[in-house]
Amino acid sequence: MKIFALLLFALLAVALPSSSAAQEGVTVKKVDLNTTRLQEQKQLKEHMTRLEAQLAEIEKELEQEKIWTKSYSSYLTSLEVEKSLKEIERKIHRLKRLRSTRERKEELEALIAKKKILTTQLSELKEKGSSPFSELITPPKIDNAPEVKNPFNIFSAISFLKTIRKEFSNYEQRKEELGKLIELLKKEITVYDELYKLTKDERYKKALIKRQRELDKFQAAYDILMVTADVYKKRLDVIELNLNKEIKAQALKLGNIGIIVLVVFLIFFILKLIAKKYITDNERFYMANKFITFTNFSIILLIIFFNYIENASYLVTILGFASAGIAIAMKDWFMSILGWLVIVFGGSIHVGDRIRVDMDGMKYIGDVLDISLLRITILEDITLTSITHNRRAGRIVFIPNNYVFTRMIANYTHYSLKTVWDGVKITVTFDSNHKKAMHIAKEIAKKYSKGYTDITRKQLNKLRHHYSLKNTNVEPRIYSFIEEYGIDIEAWYLTNAYATLTLRSVISMEIVDAFNAEDDITIAYPTQRINVARDRAQIKPNDGELV
Repeated sequence: MKIFALLLFALLAVALPSSSAAQEGVTVKKVDLNTTRLQEQKQLKEHMTRLEAQLAEIEKELEQEKIWTKSYSSYLTSLEVEKSLKEIERKIHRLKRLRSTRERKEELEALIAKKKILTTQLSELKEKGSSPFSELITPPKIDNAPEVKNPFNIFSAISFLKTIRKEFSNYEQRKEELGKLIELLKKEITVYDELYKLTKDERYKKALIKRQRELDKFQAAYDILMVTADVYKKRLDVIELNLNKEIKAQALKLGNIGIIVLVVFLIFFILKLIAKKYITDNERFYMANKFITFTNFSIILLIIFFNYIENASYLVTILGFASAGIAIAMKDWFMSILGWLVIVFGGSIHVGDRIRVDMDGMKYIGDVLDISLLRITILEDITLTSITHNRRAGRIVFIPNNYVFTRMIANYTHYSLKTVWDGVKITVTFDSNHKKAMHIAKEIAKKYSKGYTDITRKQLNKLRHHYSLKNTNVEPRIYSFIEEYGIDIEAWYLTNAYATLTLRSVISMEIVDAFNAEDDITIAYPTQRINVARDRAQIKPNDGELV
């Protein structure tokens, strides 16, 4: 019995420590489990925070893609408006079937007014077709490519290429923006799915379904856009290839024409050098130089004309219809060109000639500086006309070539003739020895004009080959006329056409000095004689004398 008690006591002593240790182990396990749960909850919370932040960042990026999201928003709005419109139409149909009352009539009028408003809004919101992105996925319209038939078309072709490239670049940019938007939507759907799995919150599920519906729409639009962009690019490549080919052909053609024109310029430049070397007369060289220049530019114009006019008969037809209007609008120009042909090939006026032109009541005398296609340029000199009429000289006067048909143009130095007749008039009294005065004037005129007289005789002999000359007397001529205050003695002589005033001045002074040296020659001028009589009866009436 004692032994059993001892064994029982020993077993109890051993069992008590073991039970205490087990209880301690259970407590430790519970503490570790709570700690783990807290850590897991903390990690879950942190993960959800990260997901929420990622979602907010995606939403922020989605707001930047406005062109596609706004288009889709307008599409959704149009669907809602269309749904509301159908509901209003059902209500209107139902009210029309019911018995008409005042309240129903007012309600019907309100619904009809609302229907009109919604119809207007729907027409503004709804795009072409049923697709929400029909305008965005439709490629830009390509106008007809310009034909490159001359160098000026090259600029329009290059401008056209730049335009279509820019439009295609914008189209490609829209495609890239849509692709970026799809990637953002996919990321957002992934975040919503993960949030829903973690929280089982129905809000995330609804947002997930909504975004998935949007993604399907955008993805369908992107697939269409990819195919359309590929077709559009191939079409642009064909147009660009053709235009570049035409531009290259025109540039090559222009280069060939440039080489030909350069060769023509070189040939005519050599001709000018030859003319300068072998033509010593300045007037002939000037005309030859003008003719070479005119021929040069005419040949160049013909080269360009036949290179760029494909249908000459068509051009002739157009010019035939347009010639009447052009002739009226540019009558003076055409007449000036015709006048230039008459002057150049007729030989009536040459560069260096001294001419007189009557223009609008004025008379201009000067030397021809140039004869261009439209006008004659003269340098006005000091002449008797300048002294007595214009009181001006030294001006550059431009005379239209058409004046040869409508105005008086006198040439003082036509062909080889370089002299003109000039005269000096002096009046002597009635009681002067007029025969002696005429002899003195003639001798003075002969003395100072002898050289010009001989020159003129030779020039007139040359002029006989071109004209019929009857009177070829070149000696000075003296004329006398009875005038109111005496006898006018006029001495006419030949002088240099470019220096008439110089010889006139010399001869005039010599005649005055010679007349003053003679006792029986008195130079007359307007005078009156007064007779004083002793007897008034001796004065005869109406005798022309004053008392």
